[in-house]
Order: sequence, then C-alpha cells, then structure tokens
Amino acid sequence: MEHNKTIFPPQKPGEEKRPGYVCNMKKDIKYSPLKMWYVACFVRGMTVDEAIKQLSFLNKKGAAIAKEVILEAQNMAADHNIEFKSNLWVAESFATKGMVIKGMRRHAKGRQGIVHYRHCNYFVRLEEGKPPADYYMKNPKSGKELLDEWMDKMQHRKVLNSL
Repeated sequence: MEHNKTIFPPQKPGEEKRPGYVCNMKKDIKYSPLKMWYVACFVRGMTVDEAIKQLSFLNKKGAAIAKEVILEAQNMAADHNIEFKSNLWVAESFATKGMVIKGMRRHAKGRQGIVHYRHCNYFVRLEEGKPPADYYMKNPKSGKELLDEWMDKMQHRKVLNSL
C-alpha cells in the first residue's frame, strides 16, 4: 500500500512520539459492501488481539476476510519498525464498494431478471499503542445537556411568513 511508503521528517527534541502504523487492504472480495461494513465497524477501536478473538467467533464470511487482513497487517508490522506486534490497535477499518457485475437469471415463460454480483474492498490501519477508551463517543453529553440544547433550539426558532 502507498500509505506504508510515507516517510516523515525527523522529530524535534521534546516532541511527542509519533505512533507507528501499518496499512493493509484486500480488493475485489466477492461479498456485499454493506455486509462488510458491519464487520468493519465492529472491530474499529479494538486491540488487534481482541479483534482477532472476536472475529473468530463471528459467524460471517466477512469476519473471516477481516481477520485474515488484520493478521497480514500484524505480520507486516515487523517491517515497519514496530517492536511488539501485539501492541497494535485498529485505528481505521472500512469497506468500500468494488465492482458490480450484472448477470441474468431465467424466469418462467422466457422472461429474465437482472442479478447484481457485488464486490467490495476492505481497508484496515493498525496503529501502535493503546486504543482510546471511547472510540465512538467523543465528549458524550448528559441527558440534561441534550434537553437544554433542544429547548434553546426550540425557543430561538423562527417561523417563516408569520407576524
């Protein structure tokens, strides 16, 4: 992957250490991108060991593919100056739409229907260090804060074409 070839400038003394990372992908997987998206979201923010353990018990075709890609990336980590390959976490994990091949399905009385054979691409980036405590929720609001925000929005709304 091109992201693995990025070269950063030397860091200044006293600057916070830049964590190492490894990117990996698998293209043209014969699996629906939507189904793969659920698996990708599932492992995002986990440690590599935890993600592999969880994917082993997930009974989906996409889980086996994601597990394989994560293991490949973990093995590539030694080439990218990452000391311990178990000290990685899944920083990014997403699936994109790949090729869609149209096919024909025969029906009764000489009719035909179109079948879409969907493919997807799966990308993963493993980062060195510990994962954040709350990957998805940045500064979650309490119920009172949400209510106050909604009340302010309702009180300051403007009704168009009124007196």
